[in-house]
Amino acid sequence: MKIKTLLLLLCWVIFSTGTVSAETSKPKVHMQTSLGLIVIALDAKAAPKSVANFLQYAKSGFFNQTIFHRVIKGFMIQGGGLTPDMQKKKTSAPIVIEADNGLKNVRGSISMARTMNPNSATSQFFINTANNKNLDYTSKTTQGWGYCVFGHVVEGMETVDKIENVGTTTRAGRGDVPADPVIIISVTVE
Repeated sequence: MKIKTLLLLLCWVIFSTGTVSAETSKPKVHMQTSLGLIVIALDAKAAPKSVANFLQYAKSGFFNQTIFHRVIKGFMIQGGGLTPDMQKKKTSAPIVIEADNGLKNVRGSISMARTMNPNSATSQFFINTANNKNLDYTSKTTQGWGYCVFGHVVEGMETVDKIENVGTTTRAGRGDVPADPVIIISVTVE
């Protein structure tokens, strides 16, 4: 009888405070880079598929020892798919785009990178270093889908700014590549 009462009390506390749903809808990840730490709060309520996808890659260690391979000052920093020797890592299947979730590509937001196909995002992501309204969802058309925001930086924008300001070059047929690799050492889930 005491166990049943205790369980009922625990359920009442959880549902009345919303503690469990608040914590699980905004998981945080710690991205340790060669230029410093970036802490990102993910928004599972607005972008459940994108967050689940990102967390799967993070928990499996996929992001460890990848690089920020595309850096454009005044725009964004992109990573999550290439090794320091510019080799593309094998990814899971693409996910369905969730860019119509109301979140905007503002400075400090993290979004899914993709090809021209709206439903092509896999492991690559980018962090906006400016307000990029042109990347926001406008309509369910190839041109209007935009890019899905699924979280935002809560600590470490100074690290993002350091990465944004590195010198870039062309490597392996890709432009805007940091001349000195910016490595994602690890991504851990809080």
